[in-house]
Amino acid sequence: MVFSSLTFLFRFLPLVLLVYFIVPFKLKNTVLLIFSLLFYSWGEPKYFFIMIASIVVDFTMSGLIERNRDNKIVCKICLIGSCIFNLGMLMYFKYFDFFIENINAMFDINIGLLRLVLPLGISFYTFQTMSYTIDVYRGKVHAEKNILNFGAFVTLFPQLIAGPIVRYTDINKELKHREVDLSQIEKGISLFILGLAKKVLIANNVGMLWTEVQTLGFSNVSTPLAWLAVLAYALQIYFDFSGYSLMAIGLGNIFGFNFPQNFNFPYVARSATEFWRRWHMTLGSWFREYVYIPLGGNRKGKIVNIINILIVWGLTGFWHGADYNFIIWGLYFAVFLIIEKLWLKKYLDEHKIASHIYLLFVVVVSWAIFASEDFTSMNQLLSKMFSLDFKTDIVYYLRNYIIIIAIAIIFSVEKICTKLMQFGKDIQWFKTIMLIILLIISIAYLVDSTYNPFLYFRF
Repeated sequence: MVFSSLTFLFRFLPLVLLVYFIVPFKLKNTVLLIFSLLFYSWGEPKYFFIMIASIVVDFTMSGLIERNRDNKIVCKICLIGSCIFNLGMLMYFKYFDFFIENINAMFDINIGLLRLVLPLGISFYTFQTMSYTIDVYRGKVHAEKNILNFGAFVTLFPQLIAGPIVRYTDINKELKHREVDLSQIEKGISLFILGLAKKVLIANNVGMLWTEVQTLGFSNVSTPLAWLAVLAYALQIYFDFSGYSLMAIGLGNIFGFNFPQNFNFPYVARSATEFWRRWHMTLGSWFREYVYIPLGGNRKGKIVNIINILIVWGLTGFWHGADYNFIIWGLYFAVFLIIEKLWLKKYLDEHKIASHIYLLFVVVVSWAIFASEDFTSMNQLLSKMFSLDFKTDIVYYLRNYIIIIAIAIIFSVEKICTKLMQFGKDIQWFKTIMLIILLIISIAYLVDSTYNPFLYFRF
């Protein structure tokens, strides 16, 4: 699906840019809305009306809240209606079969499954529209009066499919007035090319190691190879998702929007707490703002705070997918966050090398849980990782993948990337040439390669 979407993007983006920059400002959001709906329909045409319904429902509910500020009952009904609609759509398409399977197993019955195809980006845009209505209810923003502007916000194609999660408060001023100069367009193009290269040149290539080992079977590999495969997955999912986020941010810059940062070199973190300040930052911010703080955060004592952390991270895991491995993954991080909050964080802050080793160990094990498709494969993989099964099979895979793994690790380090970016600023011609080369190689790779997954499309 990512190949299809990127093909559509490369095919029609020049036309959209031409039309977008020719039309007067009052029509720019309309152009974005039309193209975004075409982009979405290209991937999932049968779910077109779900997107339209999402726009209409939240636009209507927020408008009613705005016009009935003095009537708290009406405002609460509208807020609840918006939340029920958004969460209901998410539950129906993403989690219905999960609950039915559990009911069938619990009561030994056989209710039929729907086996629905998950609408593209539903986990992202439902959170965006729901947060908008909540913010209007709280009085943080006024309700949008122009449905075309609101529709452009909901469907904005650069980040529609896989984030970052852009809240209305992030871009509400830019929806009404924005100016784009050549420096911003240049910045946007640079970010888009870098994101594309991260995804297709690094994530895809390092991810093939994980796919090969997965196909081989975890029970058939040695302990060192199991760890190497999970390390490859850890690098793949980082460059895959951060690459797409960077492409989205770059395209947003070109159109005059400043989307929030979504990744900040998470693998240089020294604790699970810091890791989640650097990984999928917009999701963490969303759960903190709309779940953790309303539950009481850390304001109601230590026990309630621990319960709140468990709830938030259980939901964070469940947001990623309708399987128990995601819930376990979320609660796994909750345990480490709680331990760090209670006593470990102080020790980690005092021991730099030990804290880095600790974080990398915690995160790599977490990806073994996250990537497992069922309990059997999870048990096989974790058992293999913590056994003492040493064979020479790792030599073959190191020989084939050591270069791309080394490249991925190097570009995961903040200091190295910062120095390279500074070098590019100092020597502009070198930066331009490198970006052109990266773009040509990336496009050639997209056209030629048959291995082009995007991990977050299934979430």
